[in-house]
Amino acid sequence: MKKLIATALIAAMSLTMLAGCGNSGAAGKGDVTDVALKVWVPQNQLDTGIIEEQQKAFAELHPEWNITWTTEIVGEDVAKENILRDVEAAADVFLFASDQLVELVNAGAIARLGGEAEKMVKETIAESVQATAMVGDAVYGIPFTHNTFYMYYDKTLMTEDDVKTIEGIVNKETADDVYNFYFESGGGWKLGAWYYGAGLSVFGQDGYDIEAGVDWNNETGVAVTDYLIDLINNTKVAYDGEISVSELIAEHRLGVWFDGSWNDQMYVDVLGDDLGRGVIPTYNLNGTDTQLKGFYSSKCIGVNAASKNMAPAVAFAAFLGNEENQILRFEKSGQIPANINAGNSDAVKADALATVIASEANIASVMQPTSAEFNSKYWNYANTIPTEIRSGDLTHDNVKEKLDAFVKAMTE
Repeated sequence: MKKLIATALIAAMSLTMLAGCGNSGAAGKGDVTDVALKVWVPQNQLDTGIIEEQQKAFAELHPEWNITWTTEIVGEDVAKENILRDVEAAADVFLFASDQLVELVNAGAIARLGGEAEKMVKETIAESVQATAMVGDAVYGIPFTHNTFYMYYDKTLMTEDDVKTIEGIVNKETADDVYNFYFESGGGWKLGAWYYGAGLSVFGQDGYDIEAGVDWNNETGVAVTDYLIDLINNTKVAYDGEISVSELIAEHRLGVWFDGSWNDQMYVDVLGDDLGRGVIPTYNLNGTDTQLKGFYSSKCIGVNAASKNMAPAVAFAAFLGNEENQILRFEKSGQIPANINAGNSDAVKADALATVIASEANIASVMQPTSAEFNSKYWNYANTIPTEIRSGDLTHDNVKEKLDAFVKAMTE
C-alpha cells in the first residue's frame, strides 16, 4: 500500500509539472526521454484504427518523450484476470470493466490517480459515472463509456405512452399469442432494479457497508416480492429460458424487454424502424409509482501500479479519457461517451441510442456494487428469488420466510 500511495503521488506531481512545462520538454530544457509503453485494448479499438490514431496524436503532444509503443489485444471483460496473472508483465495502460476495480485495487495492481487525471474525472465525468471508477474518495480509473441495460419495445405493439409503466405494458390489449413483457433476472443483474428502485439495498447502496446488512426481507421487500410473484405468473409475461426474445420479436409477439447496447444491432436487424428504445419504466408499488433502477457500471481506462513509466502512462490514460477522444470512439466504434461535454455534443445528442443510455444513467440507475462481499454472495443467491417464484416454491403465503432465508444466506 505504501508503494501504491507513493506511486500515485509521483504520478500526480509529474502531471502537475508537465502541465506547467507544456511541450517544451523535460524540465524545460528540451531533453528527450526514451519511454516504452505497453497498451491493452479490445479488438475494436485496433480494427478501427482508433488506438493508433490516439498514440500518434499523444506522441506529437509530448515531444519530450520518445515513445516505443506495444499494443496488445485484451478485452475490457478479461483485463483483470490478465493483469493479476502477472502484474509486472501487464500493460502500463489498459481498458477494463468497472466491476473489476475492487479486486484490482485490493491486489495493488492499479494506480490511484491524482493531479490532472483525478481532476478530469471529478470535473468532466457525470457524478453517477465517476463513482464507478472510485473506491471511497480515491479515483482509480477514467470512465469512457456506459455499461447498463435499458428498455426495448416493438412499436407495432406498444406506444411511447404504454411503455412508461409496467402496468401500462402488461395491461395493454394484445393478441392472445403476444407476450407484453419479458421477465429476465439476468442472474440477479436485472432483478436488482425492482428492489433498489424501492429504496432497498445489499450492504448499503454502494455494497461496502457490511454492518447495514441486507434489508430485502422488510415490509417493502415483501411488497416488491409480492409484486414480482404476480408479474412473473401473469399470462402476458414471458419468462426467460422458456422462450427466447429473438424468437418472439421475429414474429412481433413481444411488446417490451430489457437489454443492453451489445445486442442493439441484432434487434435493429430484426425490427428495423419498428424498434423502440427507452428508459426502464416505473411500477406501482402499494399505490406509489416507483422508478426501476438498474445496475449501472462503466468501462474505464486504468494505469498499472507497477508501470516503470508512471508519468507518461498516467498522461496517456488521461489523454485517452479526454473529451475529444471520447467523441472519437463514439464516431468510430459507437461507444457512448461518459464525458459530460462529449455526451452533449450535437453528434451524440442526435443518436437515439446515446440519448437513451444517458437518460438511463441519470434517471433509472444505481451504481453496481463491487465489494468482495457483494460479489461473493449476491450473484449466488439473488436469482433464487425469481427461480422459486416460477417453480411455485415462493408464493404469497411464504414470502417473508423465503426472504428471511435469502438475507440469512447473504449475511452469515
